[in-house]
Amino acid sequence: MKVLVTDPIADAGLDRLREAGYEVETNYEAEGDDLLDAVADANALIVRSGTQVDEAVFEAAEDLVIVGRAGIGVDNIDIEAATSHGVIVANAPEGNVRAAAEHTVAMTFATARSIPQAHARLKGGEWAKSDYLGTEVNNKTLGIVGLGRVGQEVAKRLDSLGMNLVVFDPYISEERAAQLGAELVEDLHEMLGQADFATIHTPLLPETEGMIGEEELAQLEGGYLINCARGGIVDEAALAEAVADGVLEGAALDSFETEPLPEDSPLLDVDDVVVTPHLGASTEAAQENVATDTADAVIAAFRDEPVLNALNAPSVDETAFPRIEPYIDLAETAGKIGAQLLDDRISEIEVTYEGDIASEDVELVTASALKGVFQPLEWQVNAVNAPQLAEDRGIEVVESKTRQTEDFQSLVRVTVRDGDEELAVEGTLFAGDDPRIVRIDGFRVDAVPYGHMLAVRNRDEPGIIGLIGTVLGNHDVNIAGMFNARETHGGEALTVYNLDDDVPDAVIEELVADDRILEARGITLDEPNGR
Repeated sequence: MKVLVTDPIADAGLDRLREAGYEVETNYEAEGDDLLDAVADANALIVRSGTQVDEAVFEAAEDLVIVGRAGIGVDNIDIEAATSHGVIVANAPEGNVRAAAEHTVAMTFATARSIPQAHARLKGGEWAKSDYLGTEVNNKTLGIVGLGRVGQEVAKRLDSLGMNLVVFDPYISEERAAQLGAELVEDLHEMLGQADFATIHTPLLPETEGMIGEEELAQLEGGYLINCARGGIVDEAALAEAVADGVLEGAALDSFETEPLPEDSPLLDVDDVVVTPHLGASTEAAQENVATDTADAVIAAFRDEPVLNALNAPSVDETAFPRIEPYIDLAETAGKIGAQLLDDRISEIEVTYEGDIASEDVELVTASALKGVFQPLEWQVNAVNAPQLAEDRGIEVVESKTRQTEDFQSLVRVTVRDGDEELAVEGTLFAGDDPRIVRIDGFRVDAVPYGHMLAVRNRDEPGIIGLIGTVLGNHDVNIAGMFNARETHGGEALTVYNLDDDVPDAVIEELVADDRILEARGITLDEPNGR
């Protein structure tokens, strides 16, 4: 497996990947066609903010499994395109949270006390003590735009310094804000009107782009604005004008719409605007943390383990993964069997969990069931894009749970439907995480799900099993195992065979030519490890 790294990350991350046995290639100059050529044979791509990962990149990288963003912001990655191509996108949100929060606090003091300006003048030989009268933060109101990880850390630090906290964030509850000692305000203008200082901690999204403009800055009159989040959220020209005209006392920015900041930026002409070159995550600890976190995400993806910070794939808590892991393959297998036996256009998929498994987070298991249903249809599918494929094709997906189960400690049922037609496949785990298919279309079986299988629905009459065995033998297909069930004596029966080889079309044709055989279908599954 090959990992391509196109933006510099700490050596600790690169070393971790190499120690895991993967090839690591660094190409920090790749862009345009050179990037497309470089990524063509890559299985993982690691970037920071400098590399644009768009549709063309995903088109060029047919073997790409994951894009790892060594940091928080992912506005340089087309997540929708990644999902459609079945590529995981994961960031490293925890590694630089503390560093970004500390830099925000530092920038708050820098602008409130004019520290850079006074420093520059003293270095230039001026003792300008009387020119600077700073503002204390104690008993002032801090307005926080976005109470995510960084926003919460900033809130904790500045709350401890005696600031009153008000928050604007449409995605958090009043209870969560209150836990941090903050008041949740539903209107951005109202929040800015209360604030003496305002800090921004939102990602750059269509709804946040340009959200702080002339009108919003006017609400913060006499205050200070600090943005160490993402460029493009603040109208930089309007901010420069507001500070220059005295609408704001000052501002401090670490992120900009265009980076590096152009020489003609109006921000550079205003003395009371403090700027730093995107240093929020620039600490030794933060750089090492995001590098190793990103490397761990890549390793997990390569090993088919949960990617804990995946942004477009079902994830699961690391401690819960061992409890659901055996059901991932079981659900996928049940989906494969259902799709191959229904053999029709599927309009609805229902995944039902009974017993102990119903108490777990099963989003990843459900995605695997969808993957299993779609694979026999020869769609390019994995657990990342399976839910999106269902939505794009108008296939309804239903997930249900019940702690009640009749016969097993845990049971997973995958039901595929096409209008009035439906077929359910149920599976469970025997001792030692041994997967079994225990019911197909209502018939109780005990089938070991692997390799090549033949499912035959027939009248319950003497000689049928002998007939099937003879036909298979005549075509040199060996039977490895057989599981038989029937509704009632003399009614319908279902027999499932494990075979050493694929089922030839001639076998199916010969079987269904007999009036006693109602249906016969070959099923192809994966071989288990070690078999």
